Amino acid sequence: MTAPLVAVLDYGIGNLRSAQKALEHVGADARLTADPALVADADAVVLPGVGAFDACMAALRDAGLESVCHDAVASGRPFMGICVGMQMLFSGSDEGSATGLGIIPGHIEWITDELPRPQMQWNQLRLHAADPVFDGLGESPWVYFVHSLHGVPDDPAAVVASCDYGGTVNAVFRSGNVVATQFHPEKSGAAGLALLRNFVAALEDPS
Repeated sequence: MTAPLVAVLDYGIGNLRSAQKALEHVGADARLTADPALVADADAVVLPGVGAFDACMAALRDAGLESVCHDAVASGRPFMGICVGMQMLFSGSDEGSATGLGIIPGHIEWITDELPRPQMQWNQLRLHAADPVFDGLGESPWVYFVHSLHGVPDDPAAVVASCDYGGTVNAVFRSGNVVATQFHPEKSGAAGLALLRNFVAALEDPS
């Protein structure tokens, strides 16, 4: 059986290769790429990201990948955003002034400053809705966060999971074929790899 092709968008910021390697580990033919033709051929697309919102949006646009993201989402293929890649799917961020992709209507807001910020730790998710990426992970898996902001979607039903860090922090989002995580699956041990494995397994068996 041919491994499903997953395009990991390469816009030159941060350690994007760690997401690629984790996807390879769970059975994908994961390719770090900025080639629109390869992205168009992929079975799924992943947008990772670390750093500042404005810098990441500028780099994505400079790489010619903004329209590629919109086209991939519009195609109905599975699309995953990770960390700042998740934040870029929103309309904008309190961290800067750049316009986001607007794929998930809503805004990125600062988490509380009553605890150390960024949240840089393992934390336990609370699942609010069933989602295929969480199959077999239980109701409260532990995952690893490094962030100072979180997403607040216009539609609260888009929040699939949250955690507690001086209040509710929205951690996972679902909008149609788009799933997005504030935490880093590739740094979240067995639970993170299981989530990525579920994502890839759905490409092998779309039923």
